Amino acid sequence: MCAAFSALLFMQPVLANSDRSTQISDHELKTFLQQSVNQPALPLDKYEAEVWLEIMLSKMQVYRVEQQEALKILHAVYRQASATDLPPDLVLAVIAIESSFNRFAVSSAGAQGLMQVMPFWKKEIGRDDDSLTHIETNIRYGCAILQYYWQKSGGNIDEALARYNGSYGKNTYSNKVINNWRQIWLAGRVNPNLATY
Repeated sequence: MCAAFSALLFMQPVLANSDRSTQISDHELKTFLQQSVNQPALPLDKYEAEVWLEIMLSKMQVYRVEQQEALKILHAVYRQASATDLPPDLVLAVIAIESSFNRFAVSSAGAQGLMQVMPFWKKEIGRDDDSLTHIETNIRYGCAILQYYWQKSGGNIDEALARYNGSYGKNTYSNKVINNWRQIWLAGRVNPNLATY
């Protein structure tokens, strides 16, 4: 995870905008998502995870998420981000901007859940019964898509985030996420050696 973090600053968001619907033709992303969504989560360093959870839980209070739900979100973010070599605090910044931690959020384009994933992906990868309001499911999809765009962007965070958001070529969304990440979430990083920014 450490090596991947140094290049880090990510990929295109998980399809909340109408522009995101054009990404359905990307066969490579479809294949990548199929493989990622079906992989089991990796075991984690329990101590580091618990310390991180405590720090981030206090930061989430401003979003007024009920504590049990906040813990479920944080556990899912830590697991899925770790499995996809993404910094979990960056994933929290994406969620903060995309949905303000409302797992029932729906955009005007129909993107759903915490990371605002377009529902067509479920059909594309043969998982029609998945619920994008389910915390772990939504974060698993979102992290996989963000990982794909991060890799495709060669580690360029602005480009990756813009692609994730469907606003490639613009930096408004990327700037929002990066500012939120640096001002709120990054300050709580347990292991500062995970990335150099």
